[in-house]
Amino acid sequence: MKIIKLSATDSTNTYLKRLVKETELPDETVVHTNHQLSGRGQMGNGWLSREGQSLTFSIFKRFEAVEIDKQFMISMAVSLAISEALKSLNIPDVSIKWPNDILSDNKKIGGILIENVLEGSLVKYSVIGIGLNVNETNFPNLPQASSMKLETGRTFQLDEVFHSVLEIVFKNLQNLSIDDFIEIKAIYEDNLFRKELISVFETPQGLNFNGIIKGVSEIGALLVETENGLLQQFQLKEVKMVY
Repeated sequence: MKIIKLSATDSTNTYLKRLVKETELPDETVVHTNHQLSGRGQMGNGWLSREGQSLTFSIFKRFEAVEIDKQFMISMAVSLAISEALKSLNIPDVSIKWPNDILSDNKKIGGILIENVLEGSLVKYSVIGIGLNVNETNFPNLPQASSMKLETGRTFQLDEVFHSVLEIVFKNLQNLSIDDFIEIKAIYEDNLFRKELISVFETPQGLNFNGIIKGVSEIGALLVETENGLLQQFQLKEVKMVY
């Protein structure tokens, strides 16, 4: 494992992708920064990051046996790794809000942005961006955001959290293959926020409906049982949960 530490950068994912183009990176290269200026989340959403209060880093990981139609397995494995690390640090009520927001007591404390590069029928490598709200205490206009400190009342050492997360992420991704898919999917679904509970969802057109999360499909679509008893699949940005 090679760790590159930066005082500041626009985005650790962007920086790491530039490195991939410029040099032959060793597997499990990590780029970590104390201050991310233009962090990105899913579908271009921004990621708030305050200097010295949060963790922002990206991982370069090669794969040999992850098929394209099962690439959501990478997202599930990383989400579960972060959840496991946070539980080991006694963060309460950790869950995963589809597809890969990390919650504590129903509030978002972490997010993941995964960018896969494909070759033939396989995932060649991934750039995995991870952001964790560690010691922040102020989230203006973000009522559903929180931090490890707010949820526990404790101040955390950033390096301790960083290495705890890295260790479990690399463990989960080591030799990842199609043989792991069923087990990872089952554990991921067990950790899904509001699974098997009646929830309110909103479409991009602003229409609300009630439904029950039943799990995810093999490609990572959210499976929701609607009020008429039908099981529907939703891709990212096709629906959001109102809670």
